[in-house]
Amino acid sequence: MKKLLAVSFLALAVAYPTTAANPPFDTPAPIAYLEDLSSGAVLYEKDADRRIPPASMAKMMTVYVAFDLIKKGELKLDQQIDVRPETWKKWHSQGSTMFLAVGEKPTVSDLLKGIVTLSGNDACVVLAEGIAGTEEAFVGLMNAQGKKLGLTNSNFGTSNGWPDEGRTYVTARDLAHLAKATIQDFPDLYKNYYSLRSFTWGKTLGAGADISQANRDPLLGRVAGADGLKTGHTDEAGYGFTGSAEQSGRRLVMVVAGLDTYGGRAEESVRFMEWGFRAWKARPIASKGRKIGDVEVQGGGANSVAVVAPRDLNATVPAGTSPAMQGKIVYQGPVKAPIKAGAHIADLVVETPGMPTQTLPLVAQSDVGEAGFFRRAWLGLWSLFG
Repeated sequence: MKKLLAVSFLALAVAYPTTAANPPFDTPAPIAYLEDLSSGAVLYEKDADRRIPPASMAKMMTVYVAFDLIKKGELKLDQQIDVRPETWKKWHSQGSTMFLAVGEKPTVSDLLKGIVTLSGNDACVVLAEGIAGTEEAFVGLMNAQGKKLGLTNSNFGTSNGWPDEGRTYVTARDLAHLAKATIQDFPDLYKNYYSLRSFTWGKTLGAGADISQANRDPLLGRVAGADGLKTGHTDEAGYGFTGSAEQSGRRLVMVVAGLDTYGGRAEESVRFMEWGFRAWKARPIASKGRKIGDVEVQGGGANSVAVVAPRDLNATVPAGTSPAMQGKIVYQGPVKAPIKAGAHIADLVVETPGMPTQTLPLVAQSDVGEAGFFRRAWLGLWSLFG
């Protein structure tokens, strides 16, 4: 059962005197979405739930599946994968390419760089076949992972986002959620692969010179703290981009899609991200370790456990303002024992006038063991006669 407990921010944060409406922003992108991951605040959305072809932004899911297998120990970064002649024949000149050659044995790490930095369609399919045997089987892994992540409005028909008569579709909200999951679930892998400025692979015909290609990410080197994720373009989808940057403890994820030109995508991506950092600020809610309240415990050595801030908690508000806020502790409860200190067992849901709710994590302050025999017996009697 969902439990709600009201929280007074007067006891948690500094009071500010003014209020104001959300900062204005407009974009020529037909689809746009911006979220502050640090607070869960959605700063901007425009047709964010419309199903669209993702183009190469679908490769984010291919990379997520690979990262997940690496984290589980089921896939090694130095594992080599053969480039099959059939795969080379189909993909060596089809859109963006890593310039893989028949008979090469690139490692998983090489292929990840070829996918993320070079957007190689060939690299995606080679990796997919190396992991699952066939691209079709790998697509099954992509869709299974999408369900686990709650991407309720997305489906994948290929490993690289190549047009497939509508079988592959996503929404801007789902792309942002996938980006968030990638960053939070695999922080080291994300850091190592998504922010490379360029990658060298393959040889030119004739001279045999090394082929170096730059990362198409329009934020890298232009927005402070930018470190990923993925561009996409087809005639059907237009120009799109899912990107992220972190400044002063605030991490934003943005999505734009359906733009008309390469240059327009770059310009709008930079402008959108810079607006997110400039027009909004973090308002302190609770310092790390601060007790926020108590939640009920079922079958434990104690009837309740305190929940605390796992880190400095901030809400996102328009810069130069401080709107009135209300907070509620929300949890599925009573929470069943045993409970480990630091376990995420509740959320602080912050409500701000004119803004969507912001959800911040709360963790158990201490361990709560299971009730002993006599306490279980007493609790059982209490439930019958209490």
